[in-house]
Amino acid sequence: MKKYKNFWKISSFQVLIMFRRGLFYSFLSIYLRYILGLSVTETTLFATLPMVINIIFQSFVWGNISDKLQRRRTLIILGEFLAALGTVLTWYFHRFYLGGQERTAGYVIIIGLMVIEIFWSMSNLGWTAIISDLFAAKKRAAVRGSLASIGGMGRILGVLFGGLAYDGLEMHPEGWGFESGLIFFVAAGVMVISSIPIFFLPEGGVSSQEDIDEEKKSQLLSRKERRHRIKLFVLFIVALAFINFGRNSIATIKAQYFTLDEGMAFSSRMLSYIVNMHSLAIIIFGIFVGKFVKHIKENWLLFAGGLFALVQLLGFTFLESTPLIFLMNFLGGMAHVIILASSYAVASIMIPPSKRGRLFAVYNATNFLSWGIAGTFITGPVADLLMKNGYSAVQAYKGSFLVASGLTLIGLILIVVFNIKENRIGRARK
Repeated sequence: MKKYKNFWKISSFQVLIMFRRGLFYSFLSIYLRYILGLSVTETTLFATLPMVINIIFQSFVWGNISDKLQRRRTLIILGEFLAALGTVLTWYFHRFYLGGQERTAGYVIIIGLMVIEIFWSMSNLGWTAIISDLFAAKKRAAVRGSLASIGGMGRILGVLFGGLAYDGLEMHPEGWGFESGLIFFVAAGVMVISSIPIFFLPEGGVSSQEDIDEEKKSQLLSRKERRHRIKLFVLFIVALAFINFGRNSIATIKAQYFTLDEGMAFSSRMLSYIVNMHSLAIIIFGIFVGKFVKHIKENWLLFAGGLFALVQLLGFTFLESTPLIFLMNFLGGMAHVIILASSYAVASIMIPPSKRGRLFAVYNATNFLSWGIAGTFITGPVADLLMKNGYSAVQAYKGSFLVASGLTLIGLILIVVFNIKENRIGRARK
């Protein structure tokens, strides 16, 4: 009963997190590109640079503190409060450059997000670790899937609100929601409110019994087996990185493609409907991920999720029908929740309890960095280069989608190798 109550407290936090992300990030790329005048590659920087800062602090600061002090709840609460303050200050400083220095205003937002991510990284790390602290290994895939499903509801509301606020119910120019500060203030307020249910969670951390059990398991493993486990974990992380980098590399440029005047020319409101097909799939399939795990091993479920992501990317490359674009976004939501739940389950089993802070930071890096780095250094430059060489904007964005498909395919191949090696080690252990 206690763990059931903890789940609903975490769920409340998850709904508000996803509302804030849907509200703020779904339209930020368009604002930076078409209102503030940044290039396609420059717009990806709002995801790349802040995420690099996030992972640096997760890996070298908060991960160590989390493992040393075993305090997860404190990290989440402090992180959200400080990030809320940073969000308001970012809007305040960026507004000074509007009306003549729009590109500078865009870079002020990017720099502000870099500072904010120092604090969000506290929350991200504490959040990832506390789930493993509070729930048994066999329940984690189901828990992550259910949380993603519940969070999808919050994201739908956030995206819908963002679509309405972006141009003030079509009563103001596009970008008004960011310029006026409305989107910034609502996002900051949600961060503060989201911390309230976390106050009622246990602090988290590894129990003394887990330490004893881990020590016993470690003594039973030979040096060779430990090396194999390390190599297997590295292979898993590399495979997951390729899958995530591929599917998420188009995250910051996808909205730009859908709103192109010479392409589909979707309005901000129509774009919010398309984005929410992704969230709808997360809601539906998040409920059933736990049941999938009972019939399909987490490793192969991860492969299936990556395969769905690949089909989505190829669909964006070769399809232009509006109904099919809706379908592809739905497929992307399926891929997202399946990859999220299954990869977390695999990682949580492989990571020793006493190292959850540091190694979950490594696991998080495969997802967090994928939203920006691949876009900044691969898909964004591909689009800019193709346009520079005379290709249309539509062709340039499709070229980026095709490159993203290649990254995902490499990840799928590596997952197959990982699964084969993991099965061999399992048979040898028996």
